[in-house]
Amino acid sequence: MAEELKNRYSDEELAEFKTIIEEMLSKAKAEYNTYRELARSGGANDVASQLAQRQYKFIQNLEAALVRIENKTYGVCRVTGKLIPKERLRLVPHATLTVEAKEMLAKQGKN
Repeated sequence: MAEELKNRYSDEELAEFKTIIEEMLSKAKAEYNTYRELARSGGANDVASQLAQRQYKFIQNLEAALVRIENKTYGVCRVTGKLIPKERLRLVPHATLTVEAKEMLAKQGKN
């Protein structure tokens, strides 16, 4: 609960998240290249193509998270303005919503 009282993560905390995201980004780019090659060499391989598209979107989300780190807005829920718990950010480092906000939007049919 103490995290909710702060309005942003410290520079040290942001540096920790940046390291996590950069590692994930490196792996994601490697997987993306593999899927792309499979889609190219496999002819009409729709599965590899879909996986490549999904991975590309994941890469974009991770890169956007790095921008938020640089802007010092990383980890702040875009709906509630509260800090997203560290545990959630470690699992989903590109998250922009708290679980509560995500559930609230899902009930409203918005995401």
